[in-house]
Amino acid sequence: MAQKGVLLDQDQFCCSVCLDLLKEPVTTACGHSYCRSCIEGCWDQDVLKGVNSCPQCRQTFTPRPALRKNNKLAETVEKLKKTGLQAAPPPALCYAGTGDVACDFCTGSRKQKALMSCLACLASYCDTHLQPHYEFPAFKKHKLVKATTQLQEKICSHHDKLLEVYCRTDQQCICYQCTMDEHKGHDTVSPAAERTEKQRQLVMSQQKVQQRFQEREKELKELQQAVESLKHSAQAAMEDSDQIFTQLICSIERRRSEVKKLIRAQEKAQVSQAERLLEQLKQEIAELRKRSTELEQLSHTEDHIHFLQSYQSLSSISVSSDLPSIVVRPLQYFGDVSKTVSELRDKLKYFLKGEWTKISTTVNIVDVVLPPEPKTREQLLQSVRVAGLR
Repeated sequence: MAQKGVLLDQDQFCCSVCLDLLKEPVTTACGHSYCRSCIEGCWDQDVLKGVNSCPQCRQTFTPRPALRKNNKLAETVEKLKKTGLQAAPPPALCYAGTGDVACDFCTGSRKQKALMSCLACLASYCDTHLQPHYEFPAFKKHKLVKATTQLQEKICSHHDKLLEVYCRTDQQCICYQCTMDEHKGHDTVSPAAERTEKQRQLVMSQQKVQQRFQEREKELKELQQAVESLKHSAQAAMEDSDQIFTQLICSIERRRSEVKKLIRAQEKAQVSQAERLLEQLKQEIAELRKRSTELEQLSHTEDHIHFLQSYQSLSSISVSSDLPSIVVRPLQYFGDVSKTVSELRDKLKYFLKGEWTKISTTVNIVDVVLPPEPKTREQLLQSVRVAGLR
């Protein structure tokens, strides 16, 4: 239990700068104790300002006081070390990283992350060094804001004072001294009052942006629907045209097959007739050749009786003249085929004209006529809407 009590009280033996057990403790006139090296390091950093202050209560000392070792406190710390008890580990340190605001009062190479910035002190504080602003009345009137690196932006560049006034005439933040100099007689208000007005305008701007956003979203959906409608119409037209051309090709192939069969049938009939005539002609030529030979022999005989008797029998056989004359005229023989082909050509032209009308009607469904070079998005959107309704 005794050890537990020591642990509960050992925070008073820690330096508020390095957060470790006091080493060669010294006490300032305001009653706060620090490691000698820690407090002297703080004052060495402020040597250019010519002001030495307590890191906790900010009490200033002019001139720089001579620090003396607090022997009683040093003995107590030594006793703690001899008993084997160590100071309770300080709270988990949160060091400032990239993009963080570092505490202006932490010493050493690594500084803790600042939690708040004081607009009166123009400094940023970690949790430890921020405590005086909560404990001492002199600091409670200081305005604390979330830690920021933009403290200098809140200071007037002409007078090095806090910007606490807003000039509506020049539309900028100024300090109180500015209202007496270059901004004298201007329309000035507090930043809070101007923020209220600007906040109202901001709400109106947000409403306009939201309305514009909804309008554009609606236009986007309509445009997407029109594009999808155009795609579906074009696809339907492609499928209809493919079907029409497929039927057309099948019909032409069928007609071609029929014409080929007709031509072959008439060719077969005409060739058969011609072959019969050729056979008859060959037989007649052979008969005529035989009679010519007999007559030739009869003309050279010296037997008058034989000549007279043979002549009578040979001359009684006359040449038949009832054989048809054959003239090769393809158009005459295949006249029916030519007529059929001509009729088929006329029918095909009529059929193609009708089918082409269907195809043209189908294609016109997806014919998008946009005005040349639309000047505005509204004109383009209206054109696509009209095309989508076709």
